[in-house]
Amino acid sequence: MRRAGEMGQRRRQLKQLSGGMKGMVGKLIIAAFVVVICTFSLFSSRSTIRSTTKTEINVEELWQTASSEGWRPSSAPRTDWPPPPSQTNGYLRVRCNGGLNQQRSAICNAVLAARIMNATLVLPELDANSYWHDDSGFQGIYDVEHFIRTLRYDVRIVESIPEIRRNGKTKKLKALQIRPPRDAPISWYTTDALEKMKEHGAIYLTPFSHRLTEESDNPEYQRLRCRVNYHALRFKPHIMELSSAIVNRLRAQGRFMAIHLRFEMDMLSFAGCFDIFTPKEQKELKEYREKNFAPKKLVYNERRAIGKCPLTPEEVGLILRAIGFDNSTRIYLAAGDLYGGERFMKPFRSLFPRLENHSTVDTSGQLGKNSRGLLGSAVDYMVCLLADIFMPTYDGPSNFANNLLGHRLYYGFRTIIKPDRKALAPIFIDREKGHSADFEEAVRTVMAKTSFGGPHKRISPESFYTNSWPECFCQTSAKNPANKCPPENTMEILHSQLESEGLGDLSATQSNLTVAGA
Repeated sequence: MRRAGEMGQRRRQLKQLSGGMKGMVGKLIIAAFVVVICTFSLFSSRSTIRSTTKTEINVEELWQTASSEGWRPSSAPRTDWPPPPSQTNGYLRVRCNGGLNQQRSAICNAVLAARIMNATLVLPELDANSYWHDDSGFQGIYDVEHFIRTLRYDVRIVESIPEIRRNGKTKKLKALQIRPPRDAPISWYTTDALEKMKEHGAIYLTPFSHRLTEESDNPEYQRLRCRVNYHALRFKPHIMELSSAIVNRLRAQGRFMAIHLRFEMDMLSFAGCFDIFTPKEQKELKEYREKNFAPKKLVYNERRAIGKCPLTPEEVGLILRAIGFDNSTRIYLAAGDLYGGERFMKPFRSLFPRLENHSTVDTSGQLGKNSRGLLGSAVDYMVCLLADIFMPTYDGPSNFANNLLGHRLYYGFRTIIKPDRKALAPIFIDREKGHSADFEEAVRTVMAKTSFGGPHKRISPESFYTNSWPECFCQTSAKNPANKCPPENTMEILHSQLESEGLGDLSATQSNLTVAGA
């Protein structure tokens, strides 16, 4: 009996011990979990502090090209790319509307459309009169011979639709006029458009701005766009010479930055940013908007808060000062008529007095009254392309800025300062309310997160013409075969293919696709 009682007592002690151990283990597990959470939080907070305090931007490095990370521009074909056949399905005419750079994108799309449809492309028409009141046309701006020769491996191009002989009479082939859908898929061109072309012998697509989808699963189609944009579309010699003279004049005094100051009536009206102007100016902006854009309720404070308004000249100056540029910085301004005039320009000029534009540095007088026409736009484009640093102040629907961002990327990752207007908006709003403490630090924190012109993934709504990476770039030591640079003799292969078709042009050089120029 005593032994039985002792055994029962031991069982109770073991049970209590077991319960105590379970409780202790449970507490230890909880404690360990808390330690893990705290440790994670500590490292996370340290990581956050490290990322948010990384606001130092080396201005001297910005004057150099951005890191290529082993990439280089390459738009030559990397897979089988047969030459255009001698017999095509018909002629393709297009009318490119908008400004010079919107037309530039449309020309790239026209070449791709012709390739897709196996069509002969008629030299694109530039609708310059309605926008610039300038009738220079394609032949007055671009080097036609270079354009046709560079694309000889891709499409057949003629300057005009030839005459045809029918029933003993000679007459010009009449093209069927069609209004293509906006951002039409490739399938529209291979079905609807192609059917009409075969039926009539020629089609005329008008207007032709944003009439072919930018994204494509076929990287060769994208590389063709790059061949057009960055190699075939070369300005006429007198434009290139004038641009070069202006750049040399600017460089004679050292390095310089180019800024596209998009503070103009059309863009301000489009954005709906009126409240900072006088009642008379607001009325003018609203009337312009009603006349040129679709009706839409726009509230200035809401638009400003999400970065939808173009940066004012003063805001541009404050960003540059926060980054670390001083008043000795030389700046070339590519801009139309600044809305609001000197009232808005004065604060910027006080921060950066060494300002130039193509009128102040064109001693030849060639621009003259055409400084705001196609010629002036072409010269601004080349100066911004060749500048040490380029800064767009509004890259929304601005084709000038978007095309330059893409061209400078392709031209060797040339430095770009691209303000994040959405992230900067609350900082500027706080400053206007008198909260200016740590203003420059806050601006640097935002700007330190930008790429400054290096290779980066294209994320919608970023345009292909703004960023053609990775399709139009390659790596000599690529891990992914798709990114491997094409053979050095690619041009020889294409030329021999063209000759085998009886279409060779022995006068053509092999340098067209190896130099990333305009």
